[in-house]
Amino acid sequence: MFVLMTKAVFAYALGSVSGSLLLGRRQGFDIRRAGSGNAGGTNALRTRGWRFALGVVVIDIGKGALAVWLALLVPTTAASPGLHVEALACGFAAVLGHVFPVYYGFRGGKGAATVVGTLAVLQPLLLAPLLLVWLAILTTTGYVGLATVIAGLSLVPLTAWIAPHVHGLLAYASACAVLLTLTHAGNLLRLYRGTEHRFERARVLARLFAERR
Repeated sequence: MFVLMTKAVFAYALGSVSGSLLLGRRQGFDIRRAGSGNAGGTNALRTRGWRFALGVVVIDIGKGALAVWLALLVPTTAASPGLHVEALACGFAAVLGHVFPVYYGFRGGKGAATVVGTLAVLQPLLLAPLLLVWLAILTTTGYVGLATVIAGLSLVPLTAWIAPHVHGLLAYASACAVLLTLTHAGNLLRLYRGTEHRFERARVLARLFAERR
């Protein structure tokens, strides 16, 4: 159990390294004071451009993958619950670190990119269908937050379908789905009020369907 706690604390500390805040500090600004105020990839894209956003996403995905990989790399002890359970715990700890970063006053991003990073190591077969769901919603509606929430919720049935044999993964997927819904509550509220920002250029499918009518 001590090994698990040590790994989880380290994973949380690693997850607290926010890509947008780290890169922003190097350039002399705090992204939480721009746009929506969120320290995630979408706000980075809106306020700083695609190059900056790409760096943010690479860091945020990478730290999730690294947290899980390191958890699998370090041996367990007789009292530990097992490598895979520890990897799941460390993956979620890294996601929590991204959302509530200890280095930045516990104000971070929404966790989607870091969840993707953890899944890249835990069960990479989930990534392609998740991306398809996300792209389908985004290119139809233009709402990034809505696409992320629906993709997050789809993670549960996709896990039950693709990897039902992986012990603990369904519980992990459910926890991530709940967390992503909660971190995007503001987006959902703005969507309900009709004030949510929409990427019109992303609505490729919507325009295609409209042209065929």
